[in-house]
Amino acid sequence: MIDLKALRENPDLYKEGARRKRIAVDIDRLLELDADRRAVMTEQESLRAEQKRIEKEIGPKLGQLMGRIKKASGEEKAALEAEAEQFRAAPTRLKEQIHELDSKITALDPELNELLLQVPLPPDEDVPVGASADENVQLRTWNPDSFDPAKSFADNRGFAPKSHIDLMHMHGMVDFERAVKLAGSRSYVLTGDGMRLHNAILRYAFDFITNRHEFRATSVPVIVREECMIGTGFFPAGHDQAYRVSETERGGTHDYYLTGTGEVGLMGLHQDEILDEAALPLKYATVSTCFRREAGAAGKDTAGLFRIHQFDKVEQVIICKADEHESRRWHQTMIGIVEELLQSLELPYRLLQCCTGDLGPKNADMIDIECWMPSRGDVDASGVPSGAYSETHSASRLYDFQCRRLNMRYKGESTGGKTVFCHSLNNTVAASPRILIPIIEMNQNEDGSITVPEALRPHMNGLERIG
Repeated sequence: MIDLKALRENPDLYKEGARRKRIAVDIDRLLELDADRRAVMTEQESLRAEQKRIEKEIGPKLGQLMGRIKKASGEEKAALEAEAEQFRAAPTRLKEQIHELDSKITALDPELNELLLQVPLPPDEDVPVGASADENVQLRTWNPDSFDPAKSFADNRGFAPKSHIDLMHMHGMVDFERAVKLAGSRSYVLTGDGMRLHNAILRYAFDFITNRHEFRATSVPVIVREECMIGTGFFPAGHDQAYRVSETERGGTHDYYLTGTGEVGLMGLHQDEILDEAALPLKYATVSTCFRREAGAAGKDTAGLFRIHQFDKVEQVIICKADEHESRRWHQTMIGIVEELLQSLELPYRLLQCCTGDLGPKNADMIDIECWMPSRGDVDASGVPSGAYSETHSASRLYDFQCRRLNMRYKGESTGGKTVFCHSLNNTVAASPRILIPIIEMNQNEDGSITVPEALRPHMNGLERIG
């Protein structure tokens, strides 16, 4: 959620931010509702002040009037009695007026809050302007000396690559047919060394982030209330991507949602809390099962493990002080951690600066990391794919957008005792089984066997080769 005061002071910044992100929101209507609400609140405060003044004066005033009434007669007495009755009724009348204004505020709030939740965080000025992911900008690439992504896989290795689908079928690592029988399209069952490799990369990534980089190991629920999805910025825009558990239809008080990332639970931990500045930054890591409907992806990547409804992910989250330079520094640190992990696996990758149209509502900036996958890209006349970089990680800088929605604040020496909204960042450490695609395809041998990356062998009982 954006700062409404800041929106009032500089509406053009937020209008331009929404335009650059290609997000439609009626900011003029929001400001109109906000002005109406503040006018009603000003009137209400004036009436409350009047109510307090009268309540303070009513005793002595009535005492004076009653004394005069005893001495008066005729029309004078009637006039004084009417004045006394009007004075007695004033607090009740003011209370009714204040209540009527409460009703006006209540009527204004739903539309105001709905619009406020739709206003995106403006992108940082150094984020390139673009309409979609097609206009993202490559920042840098990395590859081991043994592989040059500028050449085909065959030119690098001397043989045409097989896809992860073919390789996993060959070695009994996956069962798509039975998975579809169980759960429909975009489902899979990992078997044998497929499941072992899946667990190996998750354990390696989790140990990597917690042991080597000292993020706090944390488990979080993957089924949460709607307010947690709203608070972390995934709703309202992402409703169509989430699976809903309709408890209200069975008499419950809340519906629940399956989370698409461990970020939701990690950020929700400190909702409505005031943190001690001395405890910041908080560095959390979790491994959780994630669920995404992939709405709008009909016909895209329906085969294999790239675009699926359920997966497991090691996620890192940082909650830090409200300082742009510190947020930027942690953003680079988180990206560096993932680069270090991918280099330890010897997987070629590139960093993409996401353009404004690919950021989404909650991000001031986002860097995607894409691994090289031999089975992706265009297919030549002989049916061999060219290979291509495809997204495996995404690192986001959100400033106070989530923390403002979650009412997550801190105070300490630098705040002078005042409470300030925290900043937050998040990044994928490893998401499997998608990460299995480059691991399997990049480590295949001409005979179809798969070399297990050295870093993963301790988690595979020392296994060096599959097949």
